[in-house]
Amino acid sequence: MGFDQILSFLFVSVGAGGFGYLLSKTLDKRKLGSAVENAESIARKSREDADAITRDAEIKGKADNIKRKEALLAEMQKEKENLWEQLKRLEKKEDQVEERALDLQKRERLTDSLQKKLQGQKNEAEQRTLKLDEVLRDQEKKLLTITSLTREEAERKLFDNLDRTLSKKTNERFRRFEDNLKSSTEELSRRTLIMAIQRFAGGIATESTVSTVDIPNDDVKGRIIGREGRNIRAFEKLTGVDVIIDDTPGVVVVSAFDRVRREIARLALIKLIEDGRIHPARIEEIVQATEKEMEKQIQEAGRKAWEEANVAPLHDKLIQLLGRLEYRTSYSQNVLRHSLEVAHIAGMLAEEFGLDGKLARRCGLLHDIGKAADHEMEGGHPKVGAELARKYGETSPDVLHAIEGHHETLSIDRAYTVLVATADSISASRPGARRDSLERYVKRMGDLEGIATGFPGVEQAFAIQAGRELRVIVNSTQTSDEDAARICHEIVKGIENQLSYPGEIKVTLIRETRIIEVAK
Repeated sequence: MGFDQILSFLFVSVGAGGFGYLLSKTLDKRKLGSAVENAESIARKSREDADAITRDAEIKGKADNIKRKEALLAEMQKEKENLWEQLKRLEKKEDQVEERALDLQKRERLTDSLQKKLQGQKNEAEQRTLKLDEVLRDQEKKLLTITSLTREEAERKLFDNLDRTLSKKTNERFRRFEDNLKSSTEELSRRTLIMAIQRFAGGIATESTVSTVDIPNDDVKGRIIGREGRNIRAFEKLTGVDVIIDDTPGVVVVSAFDRVRREIARLALIKLIEDGRIHPARIEEIVQATEKEMEKQIQEAGRKAWEEANVAPLHDKLIQLLGRLEYRTSYSQNVLRHSLEVAHIAGMLAEEFGLDGKLARRCGLLHDIGKAADHEMEGGHPKVGAELARKYGETSPDVLHAIEGHHETLSIDRAYTVLVATADSISASRPGARRDSLERYVKRMGDLEGIATGFPGVEQAFAIQAGRELRVIVNSTQTSDEDAARICHEIVKGIENQLSYPGEIKVTLIRETRIIEVAK
């Protein structure tokens, strides 16, 4: 390519570039003008929107101000009404205060008037008292002159008459009170006790001090005795019983007051007869095994009694002591059966009076627990029983008090102790429950009659109905009807304080006047 061509090409290129630049500048100016117009349009619209928002805000603000003003006015009106009501109440209270003040003034004036009247009456009464004293002194002088008595003698006669009158009235009131009390309580007590007795019936006393063991033939008697009596001596030494072998056919008698020992001996003898090997070594082995079995039987008897009484759980030692009562008797009455009777009767009585029957049964079941170990500890069975129960976990004050106080060794101030004592008397005194010895019966009759004859004015006393009733005859010249009522009451109190007896004793006092003349 030549120079001219190159130069031409350069001119053309430069021209084309200039034209393109001019064209782009023109287009940019147009775009800028359009953008400016758009910006102005947006600004105008924004100003219009701002003006509209401002106007709406002003309108809304005015409406809110109006509402707040109205609410403030309503609140002010309400406060105004409250203040007005308070003002009315204050005015009303002021009126009431004024009325009370006027009333107090009237009362003060009335009180002053009454005080003046009372003072006048007091002065008048004092004057009358002085005049009365003068009249009494004059009358006293005249009376002493007429009767020719000294003042001391007259006072003594007056007081004697007063004492007789008061004594008569006191005895009459006492008799009426006692009759009313008996009539109101006797029926309720009788009905409650009869209901408890009828609901529970126990067996009669059939205990004895001997047990019999049947033997297949009389040759066994010789084997029981052994050579020169060594077998029977060993048996009696190990068991602590007496074995009686006589001419009675087919029977050997075991005798002992301790029922546990007697039962161990009876069972051991039966085992020896069945085993056939009877010699001292075998006897010792059988007796030891039987003693262990007996301990299990005792525990089982106590457990059954606890289940039958349906009371809260007991310590194992207390259950064992209960089981030992199965082999203990009191006046031929089984002590465990007696304890169960007392538990059931006390429970029924407690339920009748609205008390806890379960607690009452627990008190009754454990009330004679001391009889199972009283020979091992000092004191009577109530005290021993309370110590044992306390030792083996019994914490109820009612139970402990019932055990220790059911024979009235303590002051009976708990309801459950009264229930147990009542149930104990019922169980002991029901027909067939106990057998009494002749000596004890005669002594009780003598003690009853001796208490009655110890009172002044009593001539004779007779215990009848097996000690259930006491007939007392008093001297009619030494006692009045009022004195007879007092003596009868004192005899009853003396029996209650000095004797221990089951059930109740009726005291009948007789006072009569007999006039005897003989026609000749």
